[in-house]
Amino acid sequence: MPPIDLQTTLAPGATLLQEYADNRFFEGPTWSPTEEKLYFTAFGEHGQQVLRLEHTGHVTVWMDRTEGVNGTFLAKDGRILAAQVYAHRVLALPPGGIRPAEVVTLAADPAWNQPNDVCQSPAGHIYFSDPDFKTRKNSAVYHLSPDGRVNKAITDMTLPNGLVVSNDGRTLYVADSHEKHWRAYPIGEDGSLGAGRVFFDPDVADQADPDGMTIDEHGRLYFTGRGGVWVVRPDGTMLEFMPVPEFCSNLTFGGPDGRTLYLTCKHRVYSLRMAVRGGPGGGRW
Repeated sequence: MPPIDLQTTLAPGATLLQEYADNRFFEGPTWSPTEEKLYFTAFGEHGQQVLRLEHTGHVTVWMDRTEGVNGTFLAKDGRILAAQVYAHRVLALPPGGIRPAEVVTLAADPAWNQPNDVCQSPAGHIYFSDPDFKTRKNSAVYHLSPDGRVNKAITDMTLPNGLVVSNDGRTLYVADSHEKHWRAYPIGEDGSLGAGRVFFDPDVADQADPDGMTIDEHGRLYFTGRGGVWVVRPDGTMLEFMPVPEFCSNLTFGGPDGRTLYLTCKHRVYSLRMAVRGGPGGGRW
């Protein structure tokens, strides 16, 4: 597939549009193509929820008292994968209805620090980050195989956070919120990971934490952190930097045609019209 010029990444005249705002911290956006709705998570003084954006300015509470559901991801089977911080679990939730029709626990371990973000490869392997924010000594990324086995796959990162798999299923990208860079790990046929390397580390003064990420149909990565959103080629070279007016925690592609980028931020959710679609890890299988 031929590369796309930088000028065609954003739709002509595209600007950030506010979709929703309140005084909570927003995370974990996932687009449900069956409903054509955006789901995202909210952390506030009185607890945590999963919200569904019904239309601009209006949300419904789809899941209440979530025990810290943070990062989410659209699985190959159409369910929403969810990393549950306080209950130390990875869940699968079927979208739709006034609440989840079924909450399935895919993996759980009370010894985990706090599952933070989750993704799935085209081959069905699930990866989730488990940062140790207290001591920064026991962080890990885990691999959940299609047959249900859980293995510790990464132990050389201080604070692994957001993560996504390349469109060809050969590379796992992970943000490190303490080292302030992004790393890449080769994926074997069995889902195991090889030795990692620093993939992207921009030379800028802004040290805002690297957090979530997504990917487009051409394999380009969209990283949040260090002041906004970075668009990076699979070879690690930067294509574009998109400033965001407040801390951006995560993002995903969505919209009926897959060409809307949704950004969850400190107190707001934005949309941005794009000229490209999301890839398998970008909200569309």
